[in-house]
Amino acid sequence: MSQLSSSSVSARRRAFRALHAAGCFIIPNPWDVGSARYLQGLGFKALATTSSGYAWSRGRPDGGASREEVLEHLRDMAAATDLPVNADFESGYSPDAQGVHESVRLAVETGVAGISIEDASGDAAQPIRPLEDSLARLKAARRAIDEAGGEVLLVGRAENFLYGIDDLAGTIERLKAYADAGADCLYAPGIRTPEQISAVVAAVAPKPVNLLVGSSSPLTLNDIAALGVRRVSVGGALARSAWGGFVQAARTLSEQGRFDGFAQAASGQMLNDFFRSGQLP
Repeated sequence: MSQLSSSSVSARRRAFRALHAAGCFIIPNPWDVGSARYLQGLGFKALATTSSGYAWSRGRPDGGASREEVLEHLRDMAAATDLPVNADFESGYSPDAQGVHESVRLAVETGVAGISIEDASGDAAQPIRPLEDSLARLKAARRAIDEAGGEVLLVGRAENFLYGIDDLAGTIERLKAYADAGADCLYAPGIRTPEQISAVVAAVAPKPVNLLVGSSSPLTLNDIAALGVRRVSVGGALARSAWGGFVQAARTLSEQGRFDGFAQAASGQMLNDFFRSGQLP
């Protein structure tokens, strides 16, 4: 199991569940081992993978990695730090519920503490799966987790808002159905306003809600906590921030023959010292 002892994995999974019991925490999304270790160094209590950040690091668009590649990535990420890791497992890497069951079984074996299953279809003509299909897939994920001991946290995601379907009532209907089907935590990426967030939190209470903050927001963590949210993830935003610095510096080199883009670069000495010791200055 990803070079992790079963007792270590169980302890992380228990700690991860405890984080969802009260309060509000940020669960940032690293895209590789180095970014995961740095985030642990900053004191975060848990991490979550990002399908987009990982895919970009492989030179592919979001959704372009195979199940086998993602499982290997999860093993690497679970072994990279001492923290619980939530897996962005897209829609389960299978066209049917039985395949989702098998995919989730394999994901549990990587040592992750949580697994998110979304209801996006990958079909531009019908981007969100029918509710009946989505429920069958989520229930299959639930069975796979329960058969493995039930410690892994299952996150049910309703993707309407990410695909331009700004239907709060329909999103809440899906989230409530996912909660009834066994999701431990609910997630509607794309909701942004306090009114939307409060409505989702109230609808699925007492189960915890994950909020995505993937861009600049007027809301602070304290504001979000006051709305009843339990955890805040950032999706591919940290990876995009890193890419933003790289793109700016590289284009300045290419288009102007100038080196100004290196002005904000991290110190090589600082990075070397951190990866030697695991301690920030």
